Amino acid sequence: MIMDRIALLITIIGALNWGSIGLFGFDIVAWIGGGQTALFSRIVYTVVALAGIWCISLLFRARERFVSTDSDNA
Repeated sequence: MIMDRIALLITIIGALNWGSIGLFGFDIVAWIGGGQTALFSRIVYTVVALAGIWCISLLFRARERFVSTDSDNA
C-alpha cells in the first residue's frame, strides 16, 4: 500500500532528525523551518508524528500476515 510506504519514509526522516539532535544537538527541521516554534516546523513535526502513529498499524498487520502464513504452511 502506497500510504504505508509514505508513512514509513516520513518516519525514517523523523528518526534521522532525532538522531541528529541526539548526536550533534542539531535540529534539522528547526534549522530549515526557522525555529522549533515556527509554523512550518510545527507542521513537519505533526506530520512525522502522524506517520509514526500510522506505522504502529504496520506492526500489527505484519504480524497478522506472518500468523496466517505460518498456519497455511502447517
